[in-house]
Amino acid sequence: MNVSILIVPAAALAASLLTLISGFGLGTLLLPVFAVFFPLELAILLTALVHLLNNLFKLGLLWRHIHWSTVLRFGAPGILGAYLGARLMLTLGERAPLFQGVFHPVDPLDLVIAGLMLLFGLVELSNKLNSFSLPPKWMVPGGLISGFFGGLSGHQGALRSLFLLRSGLGRETFIATGVAIACMVDLTRLPTYINTGLLSRLGEQWPLLLACTLASFLGVWWGSKLIRKVTMRGVQAVVGLLMLSIAAMLAGGLI
Repeated sequence: MNVSILIVPAAALAASLLTLISGFGLGTLLLPVFAVFFPLELAILLTALVHLLNNLFKLGLLWRHIHWSTVLRFGAPGILGAYLGARLMLTLGERAPLFQGVFHPVDPLDLVIAGLMLLFGLVELSNKLNSFSLPPKWMVPGGLISGFFGGLSGHQGALRSLFLLRSGLGRETFIATGVAIACMVDLTRLPTYINTGLLSRLGEQWPLLLACTLASFLGVWWGSKLIRKVTMRGVQAVVGLLMLSIAAMLAGGLI
């Protein structure tokens, strides 16, 4: 039996639970796990599919708390950013490898994603960076930037929080509004990925995708019971170290 059918859904369950109660992005946590078992472009697509379905499920639980004016102000430029980021991801994935790594050739997309994981991993490990936020006047460019990185690699949650933490939203409203914005980004980047033929590379991964999606739903349901919990600093450290490790393996051609 392929070990990924056990490990990846378990990671989806844990990531979905932690996303709802601690503010991490599901894609931030799940992409490194998919990247261990699949080529990076396919890992990004699989993560995006689980991410969208998970967020739609969250909307069903939290839609009453959405702050729609923030969604429009932040999410509208996020749509443009997501499209541009998705196009760049596909362009980088078509480039020839730059050098031979330990086990695999390393192409520009590997290095870009490794760099982003390194950056966001350091953010998770740093108390100062993790608590940094910007005033609401940055919301429109923040939507564009967050959407861009969401389309490129799926790393949108941390950037979205950077621009929305000082928006004055209550915890449940903040979470619900972030979910609505994330859906807008996902609904922009997924058609961009799929229209290039990337969907055909899913092959026989539908059972794994279904298992991950159901596991993420369970994590949302469980996390909704614990939604008033505060961010867990110990988990942030684990996530940061995981991202740094995966970044090193991508850049070195180990995965």
